[in-house]
Amino acid sequence: MIVSTTNFIAGHRVVETRGQVFGVVVRSRGLGGNIVAFVRSLFGGEIHEYTQLLEDARRQAIDRMVRNAAAMGANAILTMRFDSSELGGTMSEVVAYGTAVIVEPTVSS
Repeated sequence: MIVSTTNFIAGHRVVETRGQVFGVVVRSRGLGGNIVAFVRSLFGGEIHEYTQLLEDARRQAIDRMVRNAAAMGANAILTMRFDSSELGGTMSEVVAYGTAVIVEPTVSS
């Protein structure tokens, strides 16, 4: 599956639009991870525990979005974006979304 943040894919043309597609993930750190992250936040700098949490959530959101697009019969996703928010102060929501399409290679002369 081709996933693009642009409105087009070089060398391909859209032959059919299947519709909006998304993948949602809500994750929370465990108590131990939250304590370590809190201690790190006292000293400043990157909080690796949360960085890893969000990287994993983004990957999982993309995987879910791709599965949803494949179920719609698409072979590509255009204008893919992320959105994220905090829920209840302890959870992070990550959404990957875009437009599921069918593309085919263009023939160059």
